[in-house]
Amino acid sequence: MKGIYIFLADGFEDVEALGTNDVLRRAGLRSELVCIKEEPFVQSSHGITVGVDDCLPFFQADHAGTTEKDILIFPGGMPGSKSLAECKPLIKLMQDHYDAGGSVAAICAAPGLVLSQLKGISGAEVTCFDGFEGYLEKAGAHFSPKPAICSGRIITGRSAGHALSFGLEIVKKISPEKVDQVRHALYLETI
Repeated sequence: MKGIYIFLADGFEDVEALGTNDVLRRAGLRSELVCIKEEPFVQSSHGITVGVDDCLPFFQADHAGTTEKDILIFPGGMPGSKSLAECKPLIKLMQDHYDAGGSVAAICAAPGLVLSQLKGISGAEVTCFDGFEGYLEKAGAHFSPKPAICSGRIITGRSAGHALSFGLEIVKKISPEKVDQVRHALYLETI
């Protein structure tokens, strides 16, 4: 499936979804927000209502020509991560996308709840919010408490505080020449 898609469920973590989207857009990358329900609006864990580009029930998935630069992104937040993990059509879409050669990315609770269901995660180095690493370790992944990690076609982020690092790891996967430009635009090189 060609493109970059950020999947949202009610209760998503604001910074992890929108901060990541901001970093991608600053790099000149087109990302689309997709909710898992039929309504074109989703509410964040902090009560912010966001309009989306598409809804999963109407989403057209064609995996022909998928490459590692095509990425499905799953932000954390509760109960958003739990809802993503329980959405069987989304989990199937994730697996089909990964099997076709695409990349997946998740942050905070989502690596543990969503990516742990991915056949192919065994052996990957991953990070997540404390308390969710058990799901990943049970699936055969190796937990490391880093801000963000790219391990093959799997990108993970630790928490809302590391959303920009997570976004930059995704940019590095798709367009590595843009990473320094985005870091500079955000004044991250001074941190």
